Amino acid sequence: MPDAGDARQDGGISGALSRLAASMLALLRTRLELATLEFEEERERAKELLFLVLSATALALFALLFVSLFVIVYFWDSNRLAAVAAVTVIYIVLAGLAFARLRQRARDRPRPFAATLSELEQDIASLRERR
Repeated sequence: MPDAGDARQDGGISGALSRLAASMLALLRTRLELATLEFEEERERAKELLFLVLSATALALFALLFVSLFVIVYFWDSNRLAAVAAVTVIYIVLAGLAFARLRQRARDRPRPFAATLSELEQDIASLRERR
């Protein structure tokens, strides 16, 4: 037979408050785990992106250097100034396109921690509905 102390622990205000606190801690822990996971994903994505950007940039610069030298040497005897000007204009156009693309990517990138923020907003809405 349960005694009065056991009944008081299972019910009443103190039992409800302890269950509420446990639920809130579990909810907070879940949200923190989600935020941690998203942070790790963002960090790995940033590392990979940085490696790819540096590799592509180095290789593209070598390619552009040798193509530029080839064009200038090829036209050296006949139109050296025109060849240098053409190579310069091509670089200016490519740089403009790259900056435009960079601005577009920066503007269109997804919000960091979007899933965590969405879950927290749903939690707040759910708590407000229960009042």
